[in-house]
Amino acid sequence: MNTSQKISIIVPAYNEENAIRFGLEKFINLNFHTKYEIIYICDGSSDKTAEIIKEFPVKLYKHNVNKGYGAALKTGIRKATGDKVIILDSDGQHDPKYIDQLIGMLNDFDMVIGERDADSFQVKNRQGGKKLIRKVGEYMVEQKLPDYNSGFRGFNREIIKGMLHLMPNGFSFSTTSTLAFLKEGFTIGTFPIKVEERVGRKSNVKFAKDGTKTMLLIFRIIMLFNPLKIFFPASVIFTVFGLGFGTYGYILTSRFSNSAILLTTLGMFLFFIGLIADQISLLNRK
Repeated sequence: MNTSQKISIIVPAYNEENAIRFGLEKFINLNFHTKYEIIYICDGSSDKTAEIIKEFPVKLYKHNVNKGYGAALKTGIRKATGDKVIILDSDGQHDPKYIDQLIGMLNDFDMVIGERDADSFQVKNRQGGKKLIRKVGEYMVEQKLPDYNSGFRGFNREIIKGMLHLMPNGFSFSTTSTLAFLKEGFTIGTFPIKVEERVGRKSNVKFAKDGTKTMLLIFRIIMLFNPLKIFFPASVIFTVFGLGFGTYGYILTSRFSNSAILLTTLGMFLFFIGLIADQISLLNRK
């Protein structure tokens, strides 16, 4: 490998023996293995994924157990030596031919995302959850989001390495990194890519199991990036309703009801809890 290159390509893989050769052969055909540092993370695979990767001139790191998509990326980013890191999936959905274009854009942006075009394959039963997360995310960062959960993207390595403590070990690494970069004021560039249907086995994402994870992710996003966006409106609603209800009761009965006092007090507590949560959020991000 030409060590003068400062680009690292990171590919997490879990039980992808039927699809793993697609990307590996593409890397070789494009001569990327001589230009860039290519790192595969075998995330506790129980099939022949690791054995197939060993056939190619790339770096391989293995987890003894399956830790998750985000955990695999964290390992790759920590092991990488490049100034810029690029991540893409190992299941045949992402074509490495777009990598050179992404690298060029990383000279001008802190993060670059390959946005899926209208012809790209997407699982339809996940669209509702994705739209909900997008709405919550846009409310948190107060701007439109790019393709926030696209798995094909590149970063300035030092920036993303400094954010790894915020990143989850699960499938929401892409979503969280997008929001973190936007919230901290870093620049994000996008360009269109076409994503194909995955090769081999079906996706590990299940509607019932991961629907709960999606809801937890939404709450995590709120608490991590802008808790006051939730606590302050809730505080105002409870306080105003409590004062209004109490005033109405006082006019009728010449006394504030216990319910009105409870609602008003709850509104005040929510405001101060929101302030504390906002400070904790800021400290965690730093």
